[in-house]
Amino acid sequence: MAQMRIKHQEELTELHKKRGELAQSVIELNNQIQQKDKEIQSNEAKMQEYQQQIANLEGDCRELRSCLQDLERANQTLKDEYDALQITFSALEEKLRKTAEDNQELVSRWMAEKAQEANRLNAENEKDSRRRQAKLQKELADAAKEPLPIDPDDDIEVLAEDGGKGGGETSPNRPLSRTPSKKISQPPPGGLLDSISNIFGYKLLMAFLMLDWCFICVCLSLSLCVPAYVCVQEAHDGEVNAVRFSPGSRLLATGGMDRRVKLWEVIAGHCESKGALTGSNAGITSIDFDSAGSYLLAASNDFASRIWTVDDYRLRHTLTGHSGKVLSARFLLDNARIVSGSYDRTLKLWDLRSKVCMKTVFAGSSCNDIVCTEQCVMSGHFDKKVRFWDIRAESIVRELELLGRVTSLDLNHDRTELLTCSRDDLIKIIDLRTNAIRQTFRCVGFNVSLHKQENLLGSAINAVSWSSSGAYVASVEKGSKAILWSDM
Repeated sequence: MAQMRIKHQEELTELHKKRGELAQSVIELNNQIQQKDKEIQSNEAKMQEYQQQIANLEGDCRELRSCLQDLERANQTLKDEYDALQITFSALEEKLRKTAEDNQELVSRWMAEKAQEANRLNAENEKDSRRRQAKLQKELADAAKEPLPIDPDDDIEVLAEDGGKGGGETSPNRPLSRTPSKKISQPPPGGLLDSISNIFGYKLLMAFLMLDWCFICVCLSLSLCVPAYVCVQEAHDGEVNAVRFSPGSRLLATGGMDRRVKLWEVIAGHCESKGALTGSNAGITSIDFDSAGSYLLAASNDFASRIWTVDDYRLRHTLTGHSGKVLSARFLLDNARIVSGSYDRTLKLWDLRSKVCMKTVFAGSSCNDIVCTEQCVMSGHFDKKVRFWDIRAESIVRELELLGRVTSLDLNHDRTELLTCSRDDLIKIIDLRTNAIRQTFRCVGFNVSLHKQENLLGSAINAVSWSSSGAYVASVEKGSKAILWSDM
């Protein structure tokens, strides 16, 4: 019995012990439950926050979808407008193309008619020029056989001008005053070129008068020896159209139908080739240097003008825009602009800094030559007129009509007098200060026509240039030669 009692006590003790352990476990579990409840509450709060964010994002998504739909509608509208504009542009482009074709056809027809007219005039002029040339050669041959003093009556005729007549024409039939001749045996007071300058009272720069120096000497009846050609160069492959001395007179430029501008250094009466300027697509018609001699400007038959640097022979600018041959191009005095005249009857003013055409002026007649002062451009035209343009106003200030088509122009050193040469076989000096013709020169046998005068070597002269030093004259000819002349 006692053993059972002890046994029951032990069991009871064991149960109390388990009860304490279980109570401890319950406490721990209650703590864990409380912790889990807190976690559940935290997760529920986060869930609500996330649900709120989801709701906000769904609202933003709806707004973005609405904006996307608006953008799609706007894009479709712009696409429709673009398609409509593209169709309109295509129609206008087609209309422009047809208009350009019609214009080109009209220009071609007009040029063909002008070419036929020019051919008829050429034929008439050639016949007349050949007849006069044959007569002149016969007279020269007869005169060469008789070493007699030249008759003063054969001197150049200077037509007196009425100073009160502002810029008017003088009739060739007015009384003539003559320049007295000197004897052949009397030595000239200076060089041939200076003597001619003294007679004219004018520093002539015969760059584009297309005259032969032997012919000039006979016409002027000067008692000087005929200048000798000191250098003859095969300058180009074909006809040579243009020649120009640089401002320093040491460099000579020639341009020909071989599409090149060649540079020559003049040393002690000899020409040494310095190089060639390439880039033109047609024959060269005109050459000009800037005032410093650093840049060279050339006009050509491919409707363009080009500028090269003289030092490295590099092509710097190509100025296109004319619809006909560019017959003349000149630097303005600021060297930052040039003016070009074309067979298309327009003059264009170009800005070399922006390389664009600043102004196009319709002159009404093809432009054969251009000269420039500080604020005025003077152009000679096929319709017998010399036009004076104000650069600032870009308009015609005045016009002067001659008796023949103007072939070339030039200015004296002070830019106060204009020299004109025209198809009426007259050379005129115009005083730019009074707008009056100061003197008119003519001579029997002097013909300004499409048939150029022939030089001592028997080839037709296309252009001449007088060096600024007055020591040399360069002429270029139809037979591919460049000739340097001097009486020194």
